[in-house]
Formats: sequence, C-alpha cells, structure tokens
Amino acid sequence: MTDIDVAEEMETSFLEYAYSVIYSRALPDARDGLKPVQRRILYMMSDMGLRPDRAHVKSARVVGEVMGKLHPHGDTAIYDAMVRMAQGFSLRLPLIDGHGNFGSLDDGPAAPRYTEARLAAASLALTGNLDEDVVDFVPNYDGQLTQPEVLPAAFPNLLVNGTTGIAVGMATNMAPHNLVEVIAAAQLVIENPEATLEDVMDLVPGPDLPSGGRIVGLDGIRDAYRTGRGSFKTRAKVAVEQISARRTGLVVTELPYTVGPEKVIEKIKDAVNSKKLTGISDVTDLTDRQHGLRLVIEVKNGFNPQAVLQQLYRYTPLEDSFGINNVTLVDGQPQTLGLLELLRVYVGHRLDVVRRRTAFRLGKRKDRLHLVEGLLVAIMDIDEVIQIIRTSDEVAAARERLMMVYDLTEIQANYILELRLRQLTKYSRIELEKEQDELRREIEELEAILGSDTLLRELVSRELGEVAATYGTPRRTVLLEHDDAPALGSRASAGGAIGAAAGAAAAGTSAAAKAAPLQLEIADDPCWAILSASGMVARTAHDEPLVESGPRVRHDVFRSVVHTTARGEVGALTSAGRMLRLQTVDLPMLAASTGLPNLAGGVPMKDFVPLAKGETLVALVPLDTVIAIGTAQGVVKRVTSDYPLNREDWESITLRPGDAVIGAAPAADADTLVFVTAQAQLLRYDASVVRPQGRTAAGMAGIKLAEGDTAIFFGVVSAGDAGDATGHSAVVVTIANGDAALPGTTAGTAKVTPFDEYPAKGRATGGVRSHRFLKGEDRLTLAWVGRGPAKASSAAGVARSLPSEHGRRDGSGVPLSQSVDEIGPSLT
Repeated sequence: MTDIDVAEEMETSFLEYAYSVIYSRALPDARDGLKPVQRRILYMMSDMGLRPDRAHVKSARVVGEVMGKLHPHGDTAIYDAMVRMAQGFSLRLPLIDGHGNFGSLDDGPAAPRYTEARLAAASLALTGNLDEDVVDFVPNYDGQLTQPEVLPAAFPNLLVNGTTGIAVGMATNMAPHNLVEVIAAAQLVIENPEATLEDVMDLVPGPDLPSGGRIVGLDGIRDAYRTGRGSFKTRAKVAVEQISARRTGLVVTELPYTVGPEKVIEKIKDAVNSKKLTGISDVTDLTDRQHGLRLVIEVKNGFNPQAVLQQLYRYTPLEDSFGINNVTLVDGQPQTLGLLELLRVYVGHRLDVVRRRTAFRLGKRKDRLHLVEGLLVAIMDIDEVIQIIRTSDEVAAARERLMMVYDLTEIQANYILELRLRQLTKYSRIELEKEQDELRREIEELEAILGSDTLLRELVSRELGEVAATYGTPRRTVLLEHDDAPALGSRASAGGAIGAAAGAAAAGTSAAAKAAPLQLEIADDPCWAILSASGMVARTAHDEPLVESGPRVRHDVFRSVVHTTARGEVGALTSAGRMLRLQTVDLPMLAASTGLPNLAGGVPMKDFVPLAKGETLVALVPLDTVIAIGTAQGVVKRVTSDYPLNREDWESITLRPGDAVIGAAPAADADTLVFVTAQAQLLRYDASVVRPQGRTAAGMAGIKLAEGDTAIFFGVVSAGDAGDATGHSAVVVTIANGDAALPGTTAGTAKVTPFDEYPAKGRATGGVRSHRFLKGEDRLTLAWVGRGPAKASSAAGVARSLPSEHGRRDGSGVPLSQSVDEIGPSLT
C-alpha cells in the first residue's frame, strides 16, 4: 500500500485532464482551423477514398474507422463532429457531403446507421498533397498508425467556417466569413507582409454567416479583429407583405446565426401570452425545401408593422448577439488572436506547406531524371548491355560490371536490370529524351521557387485565387453600421405602401427618429377609402385633395371615394341592396403621393366582400349620413343612417323581383338626384322631394320608364356643382351603341354635355332626351353624371380620354376612338 497526497494527486490529474481537453479536443489549430476529431475524420475519409465523385457510404462506417484507428473517445463525439461539418447552416463552406437527415437548427440528426456521407469538394483543398511530405505525421493513440499533425489547408478554414468549443478555463467562439474576402486578405498579407489591420479590414468588412441575415453595428467586430474579442448583433431578414386581403404580415426569410424557426415561434408565443408582445395574431412556419425559410408573422389590423418588429427584436431571437473569442492553438499554445494575426499564422503555414511540397517534388524529379539518364546510356549501347548481363554469373556481378563499364550508380544499374524488353524500342528512346528535357525544365522551375521567396509567395497567392474562384460564393450577410440603418425590407405586394413607408423610415436617418419610439397602433388619421372602376379597393395615407395632376395610371378611374379615418368604418353597397360594414384599417394603404394615387397597390373587392352569384359591388358609402339609392327599375330611396351596430351586413332597400341597385351616394336635401335610362332619358330633381326612410323600406318611384326601358345610371350631383366658373362643373357623359353589339366591342359615339343644360323635372316623370341616336344606334351602353371633366376606363382598367366636343348640334354624339366599359370622375 502506498500513501498518496490527495491534494497533489488531484492537482496533477486535473492539470493533465485540462491539457488533454485544451490540446486534444476543444481548441482548433490556427493553421487548418480544425480540432483533432475533425482533422481525423477528414483524413480518414480521404484515406478511405470517399471523394466527391465516389458513392456515399454509411456514416457508421466512417465513425467506426475513425474511432478504431485514430480517435478512441466514443462514437457520439465523432458523429456529432461529422454532422456539424455537413450542416450548411453551421459552416459557411461545408466540408462533408451528407446524404440523409443531418438535422436542423431545431432537431438533431438521424442515427449514423441511417445517414451516409462522403467528402465535399472543398475538403479536397484541405487534404490535398498529404502524400507529398507537406506536413509532419505523428503516431496514433496506440503507435501502430500515423496521422497528420495538421492538414495542408489550401484555404483559411478557421476564418471561413469559424469554430466553437469549451475547454477547461477557456473557450473559443469564432464567426464564419466569406471565402472570397478572406482569401483576398490572405493574398494581401502574402504580397505585403507589412500590411496593417485597416488594410485587411477593407477586404474583410465583417463576418458572413451561413444563414445570411443582418449584422447591426460594426464597432464590436472591429474590436474583435483588433484584439480577438468582441461582439455584434445579428438580425433576421424581414419583409412586409400583404398576406391576405385584410392582413399584413412580417415575412422572415433569414434568421440570425444558430437560431431556428421553432425557437422563434416558441419565444413569440411566450411573449404574446405574457402580454409582452401585442399586435400579433398568428405565426405560421411555411418553410420548405423548394422555397427555403419562410416564417409568416401575421400583424393585427391597426398595428404598425415597424413597431411590432421592434418589439420582436426586443423579446425574441429575431435579434441575437454573437460573442467573438478568437482562442486558438499556435505552436501548441492557446492564444487569442486578432484578424491580422490569424491571417499571418495561416499564411506562414501555407508558405511552409508549399515549400515542403516543392522540395518533395524537386527530389522526386531529380530521382527520376537520374534513372532516365542511366536508362538512356543503356539504350545507346543496348547490345553490349545485354551481352554483359548474359555473361554474368549472377545479378550482383551484372550490376558491378554495368556500374564499371558505363559509370552508372547502383540505383541506375538496378533499374536497368529490371527493364522489360518492350522498353528497349527506338520509340522508347525518343520518349525518354523528351521526358529528360521535361524533367530538367521542371527541376529548374522548382529550384527557382525554392530559391526565391517572391516566386514562392506568388505561387501560394495564385493557388489561393484558384480556390476562391472554385469555391467562392457571394456574400449572404448584410452589414449595417448603425442600429437605425435599414432592417425592414418590403416586397412588391398589395401592401407595398407599408413596406415603402418602413423602408423610408429605416433609411432615415435622423437621431431624433431613432430616439422617438414608433407608435404601435396606427393613428386614426383622416384618409380616403377608394373603389376603382376595375373593382380594386384601398385607402390613402392622408386626406389631401385628390387632384388630377401628372400622368394617369392603371386602376385610377374611381367609382367611389369616401372621406373617413384610418380606424373608421365605411359601407359597401351591392347590387342586391346589401350593405356591408368595412373597417377602413383593413384596406391596404397606398403609398403617399401627390395627385391621383396608383390603385394598382389595392386588392380586389371580392377579397373583402362575399358576393352571391350575379351580385356586384356598386359603391362605397359613408355610414354616418343619408344615402340615396337608385335601382334599374327606376326606384329611388334615401336611407337614414340608423344602421345596426351589432351586424356586419344588412338590407338597405327591399328590391322587387328582377330589380338591382345601379348607384348610391350621400345625398343632402340641397343636392340633385339624377337618373339616366338606356333609351337616353335623363331626369333630375331635388333630393329634398325624396324623404329619408328606414333600411327595410322599398323606396319610391324615381323615374317613369317607357316599356322595355331600364335605368342604367343613378347618381347625386352636389349643390354648387351644377355650374360654376372654374370649368369643372357637373357634366353628363353618354355613350351610345347598337343593341346587336356586345358592350365594349365597338367604339360607338360619345356625348359630353354640361349638366346645367338639362332642366329639372318632377319625381317619377319621364325626364328629357339626353342623346340622339345615329344610324345603327338604339340604346345607351354607358352613362355618367358628375363633376367634370371625366375619363373613361377600358376593360383593362386603363383611363381613356373622352371627346372634347359636347356633341353635334342635332344632339347626337361624336365617334369614340376607344371602347370603354366604365366611366369615373376626376376628383378634386
């Protein structure tokens, strides 16, 4: 029995354990950027011939080979290291080509018996030239085999792929970088050993993470490049999209490094349940292999997406922090290195590798030249050589006689004795002379490289450039200098205005905007709710006058315009007499503009209003005023504003069988109601003669229709629009065509007449003639009355100018060059 001092034994054992973890497990070598287990995996797979052009093999086979021959530390540790080298979301340039389930950021990989692997193409650059004495080999754990102390590493793997590891008393955490940028920096250090950190940082501005995303704030990165320690914030790539007619969403397509979508969803739900997050109605993961990551965060109506995103950055992993700690092994000692020091260590390693490779190749070529020269001597006098061999008693005697007669070395003599007869032809001599010249040229080049540091550096730099051209990819991560730099993108969508506003605010730029927090809920600002002739609906960003200025664009012929507020309500009246309540905030907001907004940013009304077969949307109307409604059978009704508060839709008029609403608009007592029929009869009278009724009433006679006639237009002309000196008084527009022609297929004739030329008549009378038909015309296909001048819209929603003449003296119209199917006002 031996007495042992427990304190001394624990100290000794712990130090041995600490050294083992530091040097043999947790920390990478600064030269090839690999930990021992990673290096052993790549070397063993290369030794097994698992090249990119070969078939995959079971991962369990690779794990078994590595564990049995080089790394006796358990299969789990080996497989975990192997899996990480195959994950595209962990390494910027994966080193193993995995086949099967190698896991995700939220889930682990399948067992090694289910997955397959082989070397990725980039690994060939790490393991290449191992058979040319470029690195030292050391014994394995039992001394029966050897393994490389370090890999040749034809690119700076430590900087490109980064690393992470926890040792005893120290840890390392290095961020991935872009291969092209890092190699450019390495080439600079090769060409100019006195290059400064600033010179290098011009080429390597920051990390390039496998998951993309955005890095916000570069001061911490500069500290890490200078001292080896620092930190930076990473943010997800987020865009605002109109995910449905009523909903806007934040769509995440890139996440911070090492953050998975399930983790984000879990944190969002926890924050919503704890009332830390507001304004989010749902989170959906639409990620698939075809489209990649797509995480849709649905924003509640009335909430500012930018403000919601700021909350998400605060309470969820959509914004994460990455701490850089560049601890690595240099000459067997753990050191904390900055960017320039890391590059210098790698460049020194690569210069040594290429120098040793050049010396090895020089020795091989000199040895071959020595044999070729001896062979040429033998072939020049082959008959004598054969005679010497035949007359010798044994091989040793033949060797001695050849060496003495032809002044050959023992190596040359042995090589001649091993010749085959087919190598003694005349053609073989020509080939040998050609090979001799080639070998002398190569030897001269190799000796020049070994004798010139400049040529050696040029060779290393050129090889690095070839690696960058072969394996380089564009940068994925966006670098932002400050927190107030753009972090919220937008995609072309129906909600483009929100994205445009977000982008403008993010590019903005004032410190005041940064200091003032965004308002979470959308303010109840005045705006316009718009319905276009092509059935698009939207709201404006403000309530500035909608003037006709600048070029007109598609969908800008307005059928209805209602002044409301962003959090107010408007009504949508259908041809069946149904009134539906719409929340203004549900409508997509158009980009702020002067003049007529572009309604191409709206969405189809059918996405908001459920319509029955044959039912159409007639108009948008305010819900706080009296509305006048006209029908195809000539019925008129003014509806009071006592609408039910607990219903989303209700009947505004009781229609007769076969009747339909053709128009509706707010109507005060001082306004004028107008009907126009298919037989070109126009009737106008004061709105005061139609008393307001409840929503269930059927209305009263508005215009007397001739047999076979029908009303095609009903509208309201505001008081004061009947005629003024501005040239923008109310006008009557009529378009005639033949009954045999389909609407919109032929041009027809159009007539534009001042509204004040038509006298007022009594309610329920036949009105006056508004358009005299020409030959082939027997009805009006379109009619409109309102403040002029007017525009017409084609079936494609494109505005068309109407004739400037008011019509011929006989009351007929003038030819219309463009067929149209809708007429809308120009607004002031």
